[in-house]
Order: sequence, then C-alpha cells, then structure tokens
Amino acid sequence: MDESDLAPKLAVLKALAADEHVTRVAERLGLPQLTVSRWVAELGDRLGAPLLVRSGRRVRLTRAGRLLADAATRSLAVLEPGLREVEEELDPEKGRVVLGFLHMLGRAIVPELVRGYRAEHPHVRFGLVQNARQPVVDKLVSGEIDLALVAPPPAGPEFESVVVFEQPLIVVVPAGHRLAPRGSVRVEDLADEDLITLEHGYGLRRITDDMCAAAGFAPRYVFECQEIETVRGLVAAGLGVALLTHAEFAPPPGLRELSLTPRTGRTFALTWLRDNPLTPAVRAFRDHALRTHGVHA
Repeated sequence: MDESDLAPKLAVLKALAADEHVTRVAERLGLPQLTVSRWVAELGDRLGAPLLVRSGRRVRLTRAGRLLADAATRSLAVLEPGLREVEEELDPEKGRVVLGFLHMLGRAIVPELVRGYRAEHPHVRFGLVQNARQPVVDKLVSGEIDLALVAPPPAGPEFESVVVFEQPLIVVVPAGHRLAPRGSVRVEDLADEDLITLEHGYGLRRITDDMCAAAGFAPRYVFECQEIETVRGLVAAGLGVALLTHAEFAPPPGLRELSLTPRTGRTFALTWLRDNPLTPAVRAFRDHALRTHGVHA
C-alpha cells in the first residue's frame, strides 16, 4: 500500500475515531458505506490486527485502531494548514503575487500598480523583490517570483513579455562640459569621453554597452555604480558623462540633460515564464498591470 493509497484511508480512520458510526462518517466524507468498511478492513489486514469491533449499531476502535487514528490525526493536522495555503493560493481574492522589478520602479510605478489592484482585491498578498535586471530575471527562471518588470525584456522562447511603457534615453553631462551647450548629441559624440554607468547585471548597463558597440567604439568606463542617482551625482561632480533616463525629481545642480539623436528609448516589459501556469491571483494582477498601461496580454 503506497502513500497515495494510504492517505484517504487514514482520513476515514480519523473520522471514525471522532464519530464511531460508519454510516454517518460515510455520509460526511461523501463515500459509500461499503467503501468505508472495506478501507478500514484493508488497513487492519496490512497491520495484521483488526482496527474496529462492532458494538451494537456502532463501532469501536481497538487499541491498534486508536493508536493509528491518533497518528493519522497528528499527520493530517500538519497537512491541513498546507492545504489551506494552497486553496488561498488558487483563490484570486486571497492568493499571493510575487513581483520582481528594478530599484527605480519602487518609487512610484510599482506602488501605484499595487495600490490600484488592492483597492479592488484587498486580501491579495504581495511579495516585492527589488534588484538589478539580471538577478530579477534569474529569480523568475528559478520560480522565486511570478512576474518581472524589467528593461530590456529578456530574450528566449521560455519568456512571455508585453511592453508596458518606454522611457527616452538621454545623455547627462556636467554643466561646464563641452557638450553642455548642445540641445542634443549622438552616441558617437561620447567615444572619447569618460563614462559613468551601472554595474554588469543592470539593464541600463547592457543598453549602454550595446549602443556604444553599435556606434563603433568601446566605452571608457571610469565608474560603475549600483544606483542611477549615484551616477547622476558623479556626473554633476564633473567626473564623467552618462547615458540615463530623465530624473524623476529635479536633477542635482551642476548637471545638464541632453536629448539623444536619433531618439532612443528604454523599453520596460512585464514578463512571465511561457510554460509556467499562473495562479488566478497572479494572472489577475498581470492583467490589471497591463490594463493600467493600456495594453493586453
């Protein structure tokens, strides 16, 4: 008798320990009375001792039956909270959504998405994972998160991505820099400049590498950072130039933002694993996030 065969029989024995009446137990569990009797007999045959004895119109557990029923009760007590968690996970109104996203999106975009969703689904729980692009994508692949909001979207047949918005890229330079008076610059204009960027693993670093390569030069990085605002501060201090997006708030003094020609954008996409079924709560939040940005899966 394997575990899958044993589990329902133990549930029957647990019920009989609480109500020593085969007919009522069968009705409560939705089983034929003969099935209840047969399962208990099979358990007794396996153990080599009867688990039930008749006592008038009722039944009574033997000592062996009581010991096994107690063990079944303890085992099922451990299992039942897990079953409740699974039921909640599959309930779109009580499930959990784990969203991975870039640090910069934690200031406004992600809080607004979550606020809007919880206004209609107040019991859904969230796990929010902030990191650089590559660690977020890695966590998506490993199953640690359900959805990823990153730029650029990951390539590969295992991913399903929908573009949700785009941020224009700009060049930021110190106020006294030779390029500062210009209204716009090309990537080629940065070939001889000291560049400040993010570390490997960040989406903006990958974009910068690719744009410089497409322009035909190897970038001369002098600082590699973990935060975009640190990059801005170093540029404002006159230590180099950078490819960035517009500042959410007022940029630091001593810095100039220049348009990029031709116009180039940083594409953000909501991504999930193509062959990984989404729970109802995750699917509902995904659809909410896409609707919020005027797109559909």
